[in-house]
Amino acid sequence: MKKYIIICCTFLCSFTAVQAHELSGTVTSENNKPIEGVGVYNKTTGAYTYTNVSGYFEIDDIAIGHEVYFYSLGYKTQILTIKEEQLNTTLKIVLVASAVSLDQVVLVSKVNALSNFVNVDVKTNPVQSSQEILRKVPGLIIGQHAGGGKAEQIFLRGFDIDHGTDIAINVDGLPVNMVSHAHGQGYADMHFIIPETIDNIDFGKGAYYANQGNFNTAGYVNLHTKKTISKNSIAMEAGMFNTLRSVGLLKLAENDFSNAYVATELVLTDGAFDSPQDFNRINIMGRYNYNNHENQDLSVTLSHFQSNWNASGQIPQRAVEQGIIGRFGAIDDTEGGNTSRSNILVNYTRELDEHSRVRSKAFVSMYDFELFSNFTYFLEDPLNGDQIHQQEERTIIGAESVYEHTAHIDNHDTQLKYEAGFGFRYDDVNNVQLSHTKNRQELVERLAHGNIDETNTYTFFNLTYKKNDWTINPGLRLDYFKFDYQNLLTPTYDFKSQDKLFLGPKLNVIYAATTNLQLFAKSGIGFHSNDTRVVIANDADAILPAAYSADLGAIFKASNKLVLNAALWNLFLEQEFVYVGDAGVVEPSGKTRRYGVDFGMRYQLTDWLYFNGDINYTYARSTEDSNGQNYIPLAPDLTSAGGLSFREIKHFSGSLNYKFVKNRPANEDNSIIAEGYFVSDLNLNYTLKNWAFGVIIENLFDTQWNETQFATESRLFNEPAGIEEIHFTPGTPFYLRGKVTVKF
Repeated sequence: MKKYIIICCTFLCSFTAVQAHELSGTVTSENNKPIEGVGVYNKTTGAYTYTNVSGYFEIDDIAIGHEVYFYSLGYKTQILTIKEEQLNTTLKIVLVASAVSLDQVVLVSKVNALSNFVNVDVKTNPVQSSQEILRKVPGLIIGQHAGGGKAEQIFLRGFDIDHGTDIAINVDGLPVNMVSHAHGQGYADMHFIIPETIDNIDFGKGAYYANQGNFNTAGYVNLHTKKTISKNSIAMEAGMFNTLRSVGLLKLAENDFSNAYVATELVLTDGAFDSPQDFNRINIMGRYNYNNHENQDLSVTLSHFQSNWNASGQIPQRAVEQGIIGRFGAIDDTEGGNTSRSNILVNYTRELDEHSRVRSKAFVSMYDFELFSNFTYFLEDPLNGDQIHQQEERTIIGAESVYEHTAHIDNHDTQLKYEAGFGFRYDDVNNVQLSHTKNRQELVERLAHGNIDETNTYTFFNLTYKKNDWTINPGLRLDYFKFDYQNLLTPTYDFKSQDKLFLGPKLNVIYAATTNLQLFAKSGIGFHSNDTRVVIANDADAILPAAYSADLGAIFKASNKLVLNAALWNLFLEQEFVYVGDAGVVEPSGKTRRYGVDFGMRYQLTDWLYFNGDINYTYARSTEDSNGQNYIPLAPDLTSAGGLSFREIKHFSGSLNYKFVKNRPANEDNSIIAEGYFVSDLNLNYTLKNWAFGVIIENLFDTQWNETQFATESRLFNEPAGIEEIHFTPGTPFYLRGKVTVKF
């Protein structure tokens, strides 16, 4: 009998030793401010959570001896080995500020886990311009072809996305893409963002995310700007081509629960072109943030941006070869435009309890746009030329609320999280027009003119089920669109309307093979809306063409200093109608299929030296055309980007970066080639107390490259007929600037 009692006691003691408990507490900085978004990761079980607006965390399935990581970029990772006395108290974890390093990121089972590692790129190698932040997304390349004032052309996963048709871009929850835009569907002008205010980036490729809607086919990018600034700063930058830039970040108020700051930017440059761009841009942003350190966080952001410029446009290859103009010359230097945008954005988070919260946002944006272009010169009108004028006045109003809840079931070894959201966006676009003009002054003919009202209401549900090494993430999104168009060119009242529903399911599965290896399979159906004028003109069913995508890949954290990622992917796009804003006509575009391979590496060689590199291959073809006639114009098949950055070497820091694009077809039969390029950039900085002195060099080796290229038919003033060939905007030559920054 005594023997059985001893065995039972031993069993009970063993059970007590491994019994799972709940671990809770708060995470603060050294100055006792709560830190939101700190990762809390149980390396023993794979369970994870994040601190809320008050720095509070709660994680289940904790036992004595488990290793729990507390990590956040910019702070030294803290590892806690659980002791018995810690299970019955509320912990207070203090994170110590530290230089950003790859070992501050823990691999957890999230659908967009790669974003956390790419943010090391962002922090160690800050961007020099707002649009450059897009280059941080692996496989994404951009090009400018209208004097620096127009939104960049975007390429991703075999898409010539134009200015944003197949990528959803947001800043702090404010949508950047413009629906039914005068120049192109999904137009995404990011120049209202001051690069020094960017804090981090969240991105995902493919259509796998229930909380992402319109334009999320090739992927999405969410930028997050700083809630607060640590110090005031003023920077002055000057360089070649009569370039001048000034930036200021100034605190307006700061106390225990709230802060406010203002950021300003002024940019002036003539560019490298023979005909000066006379480019100018001004930005101002003000932000107020309130956090009661308990259950509420409120952020109010106001910003205004305006810009105007002249442009030399795209030039024909033959004009350069014949010596009519140089590489930086112009056939029509009256191109250019002006634009402005004013935004009001409110973000509010309310923690309902330890397991539930509501995130809400509301925004209003006022936008004006005017652009003069000439792509064909004298092809259509030999007398006046082919200059076109595109214009619109827009108001955007929107709001969204998302309820999140986390629960633990099955003896706390299974984590269940769901989010349910609903919202709307309303675009009121007035006087959207396309006109044939001369010298920006004379109206030759009005080709299109009307008013657009476009409403998108939506709801989505996202579920994350995590048990042991498996994470299953199904989601569902329902979008409703209403398109209204009033044609102002007709002598009588002409109003038409259409509406459409879209249901997009998602399913993602993640398997944590080890604590350092994550395997994933992603699938989903996304869409991009067509222009309202396309919808009305065609009375079409293909109002919201679907994109069917799938990914199969892995992320491997080989060590605290080395991360590798790879993925095989496939994307099929349905029939769509394209509104060609430059011609005011509707063109059908058939079904297309793209598949490819992504590979990336991030390596913290030493505490002060960091490398990142990505290479991406894509095979993109039309599925409805015969072989040899089924190339997708300008779809890049091989791209790569990367860089080497260093810091804290006797006050010196800097980086050397490259971007590579292989030759690609410019038309459907590959008879016209858009030339590829390899371009390198360099920046060096020297810091002395509160002062920093920098040198920025774009195109370090003065490579001759074409930033954007198109196969276009055009006619010069002395030619009898049009000729189709490459038209290009030359890439920036060697471009040197100096920068001085003082912090106080």
